[in-house]
Amino acid sequence: MVSAGHYLAAAAGYRILEDGGNAVDAGVAAGIAINVTLPHATNFGGVAPIAVYDAASDEVVTISGLGRWPKAANIDYFNEHCGGEIPVGVLRTVMPAAPDAWMTALEKYGSMTFEDVVTPAMELAEGGFPISAYLAEGLYVNEDDPQGGAAMWASTREVYMPNGRAPEVGEVLVQADLARTFRRLIEAESGASHLGREGAIRAARERFYSGDIAEEMVAFSDAQGGLVTLDDLSDFSVKVESPVVGRFRDYEVYTCGPWCQGPVVAQTLQMLEDDDLAGLGHNSSEYVHLVAGALNLAYSDRHAYYGDPDHVDVPIEGLLSKGYTRSRRGDLDMSAAFSEMPEPGNPWVYQGEERSGARAVAMSASGGGQMTDTSYVCAVDRWGNAFSATPSDPLSGSPIVPGLGFQMSSRGSQSWLDPEHPSSLAPWKRPRLTPNPAIAFKDGELFMPFGTPGGDTQCSSMVQLFLNIAEFGMDPQAAIEAPRFAPWNFPNSFWPHSYFPGRLDLEGRIGLETVTELTGLGHDVRVLDDWSTSCGAMSAIVVDGDRGVLSGGADARRDSYAVGR
Repeated sequence: MVSAGHYLAAAAGYRILEDGGNAVDAGVAAGIAINVTLPHATNFGGVAPIAVYDAASDEVVTISGLGRWPKAANIDYFNEHCGGEIPVGVLRTVMPAAPDAWMTALEKYGSMTFEDVVTPAMELAEGGFPISAYLAEGLYVNEDDPQGGAAMWASTREVYMPNGRAPEVGEVLVQADLARTFRRLIEAESGASHLGREGAIRAARERFYSGDIAEEMVAFSDAQGGLVTLDDLSDFSVKVESPVVGRFRDYEVYTCGPWCQGPVVAQTLQMLEDDDLAGLGHNSSEYVHLVAGALNLAYSDRHAYYGDPDHVDVPIEGLLSKGYTRSRRGDLDMSAAFSEMPEPGNPWVYQGEERSGARAVAMSASGGGQMTDTSYVCAVDRWGNAFSATPSDPLSGSPIVPGLGFQMSSRGSQSWLDPEHPSSLAPWKRPRLTPNPAIAFKDGELFMPFGTPGGDTQCSSMVQLFLNIAEFGMDPQAAIEAPRFAPWNFPNSFWPHSYFPGRLDLEGRIGLETVTELTGLGHDVRVLDDWSTSCGAMSAIVVDGDRGVLSGGADARRDSYAVGR
């Protein structure tokens, strides 16, 4: 089974399964197809954090599909040359990580060639596909977006506004340059076939990061005043890492490390495991208040402690210790909402270190929108392997590289220029990423890969989806379609890090009585549409090992689709 953020991506992944590929082959094929079919929200030169369950070794690994800042980048440069801003365009570029992440997953855990898995995406880029309402809206918004977008750069307009305007629903979008980039990578792989499947995949990767494709990226960056060098690209590689693990009763939830926000999901669920959630009633005011409050506490710890572990000492062992999460649960008042971001806890003592806790001072309240880009894909195969990935990078962040059909990752937008912040900008450092795929287990057996787009709302949507299934017994489709809520009581992860004290968004289907009660508890409630794209677009696959059945779900809020047998 495959569930993905676009129906053509799900079809691409399922095609690979039908051709004998495993979950990783299918997930990579679907992920690259998402880069083609949702270009306003994801990008082949962007990010792609991945979690893989390898059934043969009974092991979960994560792949850090996140780029690093150029070695020449530093806070002083942005203060001196950019007025203390991280501007849109090539100056917010970090190393493109998605190609390395896709190829690393394929090389180490797949069974097919890069040509096999990229062909569906290449066909979609070369032959085109009809634009959906969701994509048309995304490209139209970007047309006048002050943060950048299709109208801001000539190279991007040529691809996405070929008739001088944003395309309409039903028009066919062709991305010929991107298709040619795929063909060049296939050419590099084919030319190294004597090295075997893995060696040939590495040859394709080398052409991207050290060959002529790298040279074209750097030439464009230089022409635009960027900081990326050939040495930066050739020195970059993603990392295969052990996951972070949180526990909720009989379940274990595996996420990527604190270079992304994934541990928020694990920490929040662990905080809630001793509560009678079902007894409160699904989406009752008490339930929403409790879950939103736990998320507020975890987001506060995210703001205070999460960052690139290669540069920052993150107390992840303490943050996910049972003693700490029980202590944090005690900081939640069921009679009153947090009117501003709560103070972080002190996890250091729970990992045997005598240190003071951080004091996370939020920025002053400010306006601005909340970024909800990204997509998601998961797959489970006949052998019990699972794949979970959250590809991203919005079209609005940086220009398309002429002739290549993709942009270099603009995820520098998720850094801070405050040197005391754990996710401050620094040479060769990774920003703290919002995309965060997850895989859950029950009683030690594979239970569910799951994830979503949605910027900072990803964790709140993922927690709700998990509880809908594990606590309220919903099937994955019902769990995905259930109304959602999203706290915003923290500085946004995207520059300029807008802050909305006490804010709690609710989809309109949650009802007036609950809205009134939550307002009475002190939440700054904002009612959204009944089916809001700002609450993400979940995908999930539940594994029923006893019956040998897979149950998939995909979100009607966007273009998601699940297919399997």
